[in-house]
Amino acid sequence: LVSAGVQACEVDVVEAHGTGTRLGDPIEAQALQATYGQGRAEGRPLWLGSLKSNIGHAQAAAGVGGVIKMVMALREGVLPRTLHAEEPSPHIDWSAGRVRLLTEEREWPRAEHPRRAAVSSFGISGTNAHVILEEAEAAGASGAADGGTRDEGTPVLSGTDIVGWPVSAASADALRAQAERLGAHLADRPGLAPADVALSLATTRTALTRRALVIGDGRDELLAGLTSLSTGQPGNGLVKGTADLGTKP
Repeated sequence: LVSAGVQACEVDVVEAHGTGTRLGDPIEAQALQATYGQGRAEGRPLWLGSLKSNIGHAQAAAGVGGVIKMVMALREGVLPRTLHAEEPSPHIDWSAGRVRLLTEEREWPRAEHPRRAAVSSFGISGTNAHVILEEAEAAGASGAADGGTRDEGTPVLSGTDIVGWPVSAASADALRAQAERLGAHLADRPGLAPADVALSLATTRTALTRRALVIGDGRDELLAGLTSLSTGQPGNGLVKGTADLGTKP
C-alpha cells in the first residue's frame, strides 16, 4: 500500500485483512496508523473494516472479496458496517493515530478529493489483494466519462466501453491460432456485444499456460488486437504472458 504513493489524508477507508488474533491485529493496526492515520483532519479519521468480520474467512477468495466490497461501497456511496466489532481490541493503542472501526454504516458521498479505498486482504493462496481503488471521474467531467475530447482535441476513451478479451492456449503457436479462430468467429457475428464476449471468455476459457489479454475501446479495437495476436505483431492494448501451473507445496 505504501508503494502506491498515495498519502494518508487521501485514503478514506481500509478493507483490512483482520486476523482476529492478539498478535496479528495489533501489527496490522500499527502499520495502518503509521501509514494512513497520521496528520488527518479533525472529523476525518481513517475508517477500518474487514469482510472477515461479517462472513468469516473466505480463504482463497479473501482478496477478491475485499475488492468487491470496496467497489460496491464506492458505487453505493456507503461505508458498510463491520459486524462483531462493537468493542475495539484492547490489544491495540487506538490513540496512536486517527483510525476508527466502522461499527456503524456511514454515508460516503463524493467530496472535494476523489474517494479512495485501500484493500489489504489475502487468504491461503488464491487471490491476494494489496491495492488502492479510486472512484471514477464523474460523468461528463472534462468530457472524459462520456467519450468526448480533451481541450487539445485528443480523443478520450469511454470507461464503460473498455473491455478485455482473455485468450489462453498450451503453446505460443496455439495461442496465435486461438486468436485467429476467435477473430474469425466474432467477425461473422457483429451483434455480439464486446462486454458479453469478455464475460464468456473470462468464465469459460481453459486456464492454460500461454495467455494474452486484448484490451480495447469498442469492437474494432478489440478485433484489431486479436489480429495483432494471431499474426505475432505488437499492438496497442495487447498483453501476453506465461502462467506457472505447477503444484504448490
